[in-house]
This record gives sequence, structure tokens and C-alpha cells, in this order.
Amino acid sequence: MLLVAAPAARPVRGAEVPMTNPLLLPWSGPYGGVPPFDAVKVEHLAPALERAMAAQLAAVDAIATSPEPPTFENTLAALERSGRALDRVLAVYDVYSSTLSTPEFQAVEREVAPRLAAFRDRITQNERLFARIEAVYATRDRSCRTPEQRRLAWLHHTNFSRAGARLDPAAKARVAAINARLAALFTAFGQNVLADEESMLLLDDEQALAGLPASVGEAMSAAAEARGQRGKWAVLNTRSAVEPFLTYSARRDLRERVWRTFVLRGDLGGAHDNKAAVAEILRLRAERARLLGYPTHAHWRLEDQMAGTPERALALMEAVWPAAVARVREEVADMQAIADRERAGITIEPWDYRCYAEKVRKARYDLDEDEVKPYLQLERLREGMFWVAGELLDLHFTPAQGVPVYHPDVRVWEVRDGRGRLVGLWYFDPYAREGKRSGAWMSAYRNQERFEEEITTIVSNNANFVKGKPGEPVLVSWTDAQTLFHEFGHALHGLSSSVAYPSLSGTSVARDYVEFPSQLLERWLATPEVLGRFARHVKTGAPIPAALVARIERAARFNQGFETVEYLAAALVDMKLHLAGERPIDPAAFERDALAALGMPREIVMRHRLPQFQHLFADDGYSAGYYAYLWADTLAADAYEAFLEAKGPYDREVARRLREHVFSAGNTVDPAEAYRAFRGRDAGIGALMRRRGFPEPAQAPSPKS
Repeated sequence: MLLVAAPAARPVRGAEVPMTNPLLLPWSGPYGGVPPFDAVKVEHLAPALERAMAAQLAAVDAIATSPEPPTFENTLAALERSGRALDRVLAVYDVYSSTLSTPEFQAVEREVAPRLAAFRDRITQNERLFARIEAVYATRDRSCRTPEQRRLAWLHHTNFSRAGARLDPAAKARVAAINARLAALFTAFGQNVLADEESMLLLDDEQALAGLPASVGEAMSAAAEARGQRGKWAVLNTRSAVEPFLTYSARRDLRERVWRTFVLRGDLGGAHDNKAAVAEILRLRAERARLLGYPTHAHWRLEDQMAGTPERALALMEAVWPAAVARVREEVADMQAIADRERAGITIEPWDYRCYAEKVRKARYDLDEDEVKPYLQLERLREGMFWVAGELLDLHFTPAQGVPVYHPDVRVWEVRDGRGRLVGLWYFDPYAREGKRSGAWMSAYRNQERFEEEITTIVSNNANFVKGKPGEPVLVSWTDAQTLFHEFGHALHGLSSSVAYPSLSGTSVARDYVEFPSQLLERWLATPEVLGRFARHVKTGAPIPAALVARIERAARFNQGFETVEYLAAALVDMKLHLAGERPIDPAAFERDALAALGMPREIVMRHRLPQFQHLFADDGYSAGYYAYLWADTLAADAYEAFLEAKGPYDREVARRLREHVFSAGNTVDPAEAYRAFRGRDAGIGALMRRRGFPEPAQAPSPKS
């Protein structure tokens, strides 16, 4: 559930650009202009980036060398508008990187990634520019007219300081060299994982489909046919394809093959092996942290986050870990008992976990996920998400007209508030395909702003569902349905934004806060209002039976041991890796030893093993920050109880406070203050533990600043 928020892309003003490159033209068309996906080619990208970077550097130089005394308007506001052309180009470039990663694009990406890093360093290391920012920040109580302006002054001053603006020339040069090398390593890491994800298990014997629901087999057939293998069945090496196979397949030998292929991405030796890249990334991050004045990379990363310190993040994770491991022991015992009753003659292994967990669910709760799946049609769930957006945030979706897209699978909706005012566009790209990275995410092509004029946002949601045969509805699992709502929560966060300055807009908030709105929105999937209206049987159209909904509710805490340990192991190893400082790291040994020290159950592996952990190693974004999902879920669990304490999930007063203080506020206020304004107090860990069915620890940390 990775969030990718591209830099805001906004219309450029007054630039003279060559007419042959559509990326260097202002966005035209409806809705305040839209990305020209129908006109862009790979060969446009590098030249456009070069021109746009040069334009921003010229604008920054003009700010830095201005003879006028520094003010908010001639320094910070000018800086906000300085990169409009580059923002626009990067929005399209990032779409190629995540969804259209052909060999031709990958060559461009390898070329430009280090240059983009060097470009950013030239700005943050500009001494005269930083002196002006520092002057505005020092006088912010006088030079800034509004609280939002003061927040923007704090943000720019903090970002420049943390990037090394105060370093001496030699240290600045070394940091820049490290950043350029990291950019190249990040690119190679992501491309290596993508290459391994292009593999698949191809089956040509219908007997190999034993145990699989018809919908899963049909999706595998469609996937094979789309890859020129008509009459066969393909298990793609993506989570959305692998997890259903592991859940239902009766062929234990094939489950093991599929599982191993998936967990060994980036760890197969040869040209696409990522272990050496991981080791070098860790070493460079540690050196950079020391140069910047921090004990470790983790201390540097968390300084401006809601957690503040690695110790506070670890305290939350370690408070949850023992209860989660204890629950796994119970889950494994239940699964082993079923295997023994079946006389399977096996000991539960990682490739058995999902399969036997499903058997336990069916035995204990009379709930078979295959019984639920026919009611979870992708398109109806999308309609359900739209309905929730209207009820909760007064946002309303209708199909957009005249908007070019980058692939035929992509569709676009315009979004308006209850007064009919346009607030943005929502792009939806739901299906897996070659060149598209796995997982699900949200992107912002353009951030909302209004400091010069009202500019509406453009956001997208992206997923990797296996596309069915033409005209056939796509059915998704309950977990995938939750992921849909999660990523839509990110989109609603962006669409609800109502701020002046783009750097503070939408999802541009602390990493351990940005997951709060998205994890909160997951709760609305299970509400009777959504299931009753939008969970309709794929063949009969009948609404999901109330008795089945009741069984879903009773099983809500089922398998929480697995889900928590799978995630939390990855988050704990991430933090421990980045607290290790400058000592050399062997990724395989570190992963093995750290998990052993934690007491990791042998029946589970980390959700993302290190050689494929793109949250950590495809950029800096979630490095020493994967804990953010747990931190944010602590907020989400507590926030949802605010609705339950009132009139329920659709209580209008609680929704109003949520919209005002969380969804629309962006980064204009400190996140802890924003949460207190919504809830009236800080969040505690109690709601999180209750939701997962774990006992609350006696000494429980609280996610507050």
C-alpha cells in the first residue's frame, strides 16, 4: 500500500519553450489543463527534464541574488512558483517509471536519476538562497502574515537544514556525491525487482488448478492468454496473483514453487540480485547521516516525523510484537490440528499458512472467502468508494470527458463538492501489466493550491488486479477490497486539500501521518451501508446476505497474528537496519539474525524481504519509516472509535471535524495538533489493540508529539 506522491505539477507561466516537446508546454484542455499523455513519447522525457531543471535553477539563482531584502513574497513564495515546469514534467516521468517501465524508459531513468539528485542538491546547497530562507524564518512572526505562511517558512528552513545547507564545501560535495550514487542504486534496485516480477508460473495441465475457485482459474487463463499462451494458466509473480493461489490451491508442491518465486525476488543471484545494492545503500545512508550531524540514518529520517525519534517508533512496535507473536502460535496450532485431522502428514510451512488459515476460517466462523468473493466486484466496489466519499467528505464523482490517458485501462472522473465546485480529477489504473510495478499506490499529478489562483488537484489510484476476459467482472478478495479503500483514502486526502501553498498541500505531510487517512478509510468497507448497497452477487445481482455480513463481522479479528507479524517483522528489521550506523551489513545475514533475535515464527516471512523491499531501497521515502503504517493505524483505530462513540460511521459532526482538521488541512499544522483538534485528545494504543483482538500492554506508548 505504497503512497507515491509526485511533486505538484502546475501550469508554467511565461516560459519560452520549443513547440516540438509537449512536456514543455503548459497543460491544456479541460479542468485547468491535463497531462498530455496522448502526445508524450519516451524520447521527450530527458530533454524536457534538462530544460525544466535549467529553468528552475535560473529562477532559484534570481531569488538568491536578488538585491532586495528577503521577504516571504520575494523568497518563499517565489520559491514555490520556481519549479512549475519541472513539476509538470516529473508528473509524467513518474507515471512512466511506475506504470510504463519499458526497456527504452529504463535506459532514460538510469541516465537522469543521478542528474535529478544533483539538481536538487544544487538548490538545497545554495548558500545565498538558504541565507534568505533563514532570514525569513528568523523573522517569521513579522514577515509572515498567516499561520500557513509561518508553517511554510518552517518547512523550507527545516528541509534545507536537514539536506545539509549549513555544511562546509567539502561535506556538501560528499553529500551530493552520495545522493547521486544513491539515486543510481535506487533506480537499479527497482528495475531489478520489476525484472523478477515479470516471471510467472505457467501451467498447462488443468489438474494443476485443483482447489482454485473458478474466478481465480479464469483470471489465470486470461493472464496467460494476454501473454501469448492461450490454453494455459499463468500465476503472475505479483501479490494480487500469488496470494489467491496460496490461499486456495490444493497442490502443495505448486504452492511452494509460487511462494519461493515470490519471496526470492531480488535474491536469485545473477544480474538482478539486489543484495549488494542493499549493502551499499545502507553504507551510504549511514555516512550521509554522520555528515549531516545525526547518529544514524534512522535519527535523521525521524527527526521531522510525528514519532520524532527511533526510540519512540520502536516502543510502539515492541509493545505490539509480543501479543502478535503469541497469536501466531495459536493460529499455527489451529492450522496444524486441521492438517493432522486430514492426515496430510505435514508440518505447517510458510507456503501452507494462507491455505490452512482459510480452512480454519471456514471451520471456526463458517466463513469461506470464496463465498464472499462473488459479492466483491471491482466496479461495484469503486461505486461504493464514491458513495462513501459523498457521505463522509461531500465529494462526488462523474466520468470526465476529453481527458487523454496513458493506457487504455485508465479511466478518469471529475470530482466536485456538494456545491458543484470542481475540486479535481481522479485517474484509476487498476490492472497488472508488463512494465508496471507491483502493489498499489496513489500519485498526485498536480497539487491543489490557491496562493496566486485556484488550481485544482489531479490524483490517481493504481493497483495490480489480474484483468479478466473482456466484458467479465473482476472479482477481488476481501484483503484486496481493503487495499482499494486504503489507496482511495490517500486520493481523498489529496482531493480534500484546501490550502494556499503547494508544498503544504494534500498528502505532503509527515510519513507516519500520511497513512492515517488511508488506513482510516479502510473501516468503511465493512459498514452495512456499503456492503448492503454495493456487495452484489456477480451472477444473480442479489445483495450480500445479512447472515454472511454477520459472519464477516465475527471473523474481523481472524488471522491478525499473521497480518501483524508479517508486517511488523519488516518494520522492525527496517528500523534496526538503519540504527546499525556505519558498520558493514550483509543483508542476508542481518535479516536472518534480526528475525531470530525477535523470535520470528518460522511459519512466516517478512512481508517484504530486503532484496525486494522497495519501500526502503527504491528511494528514501519509507527508509527507517515502515513503522509508519502501525503508527498511523494507531491513530486510525482511535479515530474510528470517535465515530462509534457518536452516531456511527456516518456521523456528520465527526465527519465535519475529520474533513476540517485532517483531510483538508495538508501540512499547514503540526500533525499532533491536527489530531488533537479532531479528537480532542491524543490517541492511545488501546483502540489499536482492541481492533486486533490483542491484550493491551500495561505500559503502552502513545503516538503524540
